[in-house]
Amino acid sequence: MGRGKFKGKPTGRRNFSTPEEIAAGTSGRPRTFKKIVAEEKEEEEIEESEEEESEDESEGKTKHKGTEGLIQIENPNLVKAKNIKAKEADLGKTTELSRREREEIEKQKAHERYMKLQEQGKTEQAKKDLERLALIRQQRADAAKKREEEKAAKDQRKAEARTK
Repeated sequence: MGRGKFKGKPTGRRNFSTPEEIAAGTSGRPRTFKKIVAEEKEEEEIEESEEEESEDESEGKTKHKGTEGLIQIENPNLVKAKNIKAKEADLGKTTELSRREREEIEKQKAHERYMKLQEQGKTEQAKKDLERLALIRQQRADAAKKREEEKAAKDQRKAEARTK
């Protein structure tokens, strides 16, 4: 039978329940979210009470994920997570630094020591720099002295030219 020009989506069809179906609880209508959540909470409460009972019976057993409980695995590389409680944590214990972190810290300390010696003028580079600075200061002092002499000579010539 033709439905016209446009076909509706198969999920878009509406099914209405009759009052008899609603009363009987056999409605073809999907359950509401509130009902689903309430049922899940009830199931969780039942599971938790069962788990508490099973934990009391077998405290030594660990929970297995997936097929771990079915298949026994002897993997030497498998590291199990260690859950440490806050009460049991050792505050005095410090974690060891990785090689990169240690090298980085050593590098920073060496640089600080070098800069300290550099400021005191004890390194070769600092000595060379100080020698260069002394030479430059000497050259500047000589140049300033020469300029003063030239200026004095020029002033003297001007004074002689005026008197003549």
